[in-house]
Amino acid sequence: KEVTASSRHYVDRLFDPDPQKVLQGVIDMKNAVIGNNKQKANLIVLGAVPRLLYLLQQETSSTELKTECAVVLGSLAMGTENNVKSLLDCHIIPALLQGLLSPDLKFIEACLRCLRTIFTSPVTPEELLYTDATVIPHLMALLSRSRYTQEYICQIFSHCCKGPDHQTILFNHGAVQNIAHLLTSVSYKVRMQALKCFSVLAFENPQVSMTLVNVLVDGELLPQIFVKMLQRDKPIEMQLTSAKCLTYMCRAGAIRTDDNCIVLKTLPCLVRMCSKERLLEERVEGAETLAYLIEPDVELQRIASITDHLIAMLADYFKYPSSVSAITDIKRLDHDLKHAHELRQAAFKLYASLGANDEDIRKKIIETENMMDRIVTGLSESSVKVRLAAVRCLHSLSRSVQQLRTSFQDHAVWKPLMKVLQNAPDEILVVASSMLCNLLLEFSPSKEPILESGAVELLCGLTQSENPALRVNGIWALMNMAFQAEQKIKADILRSLSTEQLFRLLSDSDLNVLMKTLGLLRNLLSTRPHIDKIMSTHGKQIMQAVTLILEGEHNIEVKEQTLCILANIADGTTAKELIMTNDDILQKIKYYMGHSHVKLQLAAMFCISNLVWNDEEGSQERQDKLRDMGIVDILHKLSQSPDSNLCDKAKTALQQYLA
Repeated sequence: KEVTASSRHYVDRLFDPDPQKVLQGVIDMKNAVIGNNKQKANLIVLGAVPRLLYLLQQETSSTELKTECAVVLGSLAMGTENNVKSLLDCHIIPALLQGLLSPDLKFIEACLRCLRTIFTSPVTPEELLYTDATVIPHLMALLSRSRYTQEYICQIFSHCCKGPDHQTILFNHGAVQNIAHLLTSVSYKVRMQALKCFSVLAFENPQVSMTLVNVLVDGELLPQIFVKMLQRDKPIEMQLTSAKCLTYMCRAGAIRTDDNCIVLKTLPCLVRMCSKERLLEERVEGAETLAYLIEPDVELQRIASITDHLIAMLADYFKYPSSVSAITDIKRLDHDLKHAHELRQAAFKLYASLGANDEDIRKKIIETENMMDRIVTGLSESSVKVRLAAVRCLHSLSRSVQQLRTSFQDHAVWKPLMKVLQNAPDEILVVASSMLCNLLLEFSPSKEPILESGAVELLCGLTQSENPALRVNGIWALMNMAFQAEQKIKADILRSLSTEQLFRLLSDSDLNVLMKTLGLLRNLLSTRPHIDKIMSTHGKQIMQAVTLILEGEHNIEVKEQTLCILANIADGTTAKELIMTNDDILQKIKYYMGHSHVKLQLAAMFCISNLVWNDEEGSQERQDKLRDMGIVDILHKLSQSPDSNLCDKAKTALQQYLA
């Protein structure tokens, strides 16, 4: 009550009829709220904001009064997120944007400073900057007014540029040309904010990146300016942000991955940021940016892996989060302990990129102290981001046959992985199920225990997901599981999946799902006893599905896979009859023998070879029926084929007739 009472007189003075007293009241209020969050909250509760906004917009208010009002509002915005919410509820943004139309520079700067504070708050929707189409061009025009307008406007842009739509708006209003010359400003803050602008403009944006490569500032190309800014004598924040600009331009295809500015400048700079001398957030940003830079390029992965003992340096990310010098600062220590999980996430991301392609690098990572234990622990961390990064890291390492057979088995990685798959958000499920596909390859020793822990039901469940990536991974893992599997496993898969679901997947709109489902069918229908068993129970539906696909509008690969499934069926003992008694299918095989695409001709030839094979019961009747259909004539024609493979297959089939 006392505090509120002492705060009330500040608000009451804003309503004084004497403009001079109002001005003095606003100035006193400004001095009272600086650094005092309690006072800020009280004044907001007592309704100071609507009155300040009213005075700010009143034409009769003096410029000095308007400016002081903007300063107080900016100070209130500096408080808590709730303060910012209260200001937004009072429609502060349109009022401040309106203020930018004033001729008075001091007032404009005060409005921009307040806008900067509000837009950099996480509770402010970026869209509010773009609602009125006249705002961006006006801000571009204000860039030339003073170093403060430059600093605040660049800061607003870099915070409000989220995604390609915003990038395009800023780009089309001349952001590149208007901001480029600020990189040589005398003010460090201006240079820094301009640099940040370029990093958000270039991110995943080929159009902006290609433009930046050719921009000249004082006779020097932008990439050269960025390289100068990442030299060791520059402040860390500047080194990191210029390294980001060059990284994003490289990933967007504007700079080659083997360019010296990437290999000799950007990459080493980012590795330096990972050293334990750097602050936590610098190490996090350095590692994450480096992971992004090298992700698609094996050569950069190799260079990074042997730069400054990076692989060992990253092991420190799992230890104490602060360097010794920071421990003397209790506040810093507290901050770092709270954010230690960000370090682990960054390390996992960078290990995943480093090990994406090269077997030796994967081996080095896994041999780093306790690394497998650390990753396995990461799978059950409370932070979703850490779990996702740990799964990605494991997935990257699981591309190695050697590691699947050794480390992955020693650490029973499949156990925590199966746990992760029970109830995780989609983004984790996609990566975890991709990894499960690798653990289910036939040479992987984890295959057996995974099967015993209920994987079939889990994977069949994934094939029903709304998310196509999960459907693909579910069916892909089942396909790997069925490869050279025993009859019992195949029966389990068919039972859990159900024929209805199998046919739903065969008519899936996603091509990858269709291809993997055909792959699964092909693996299920291998080895004679299995083929006969499955066709005796599901033959009718499978033949229907095959017919539908061969008649549909599908690409060569899909039709080839389908003909290979037919060839497998034709290899069965009793299953053959399902083809021989189906004239429609026989006509289709004949059609594909004469197709213009060799792959399809070869696949159709496999079917015929299996049907006419001599030393099998009923081969004479089958040969006669196929001769009557004109198949032998086609075989003679194909035995003259310029394609040696096709020619050989046709000759082998003809020999069956002669034997």
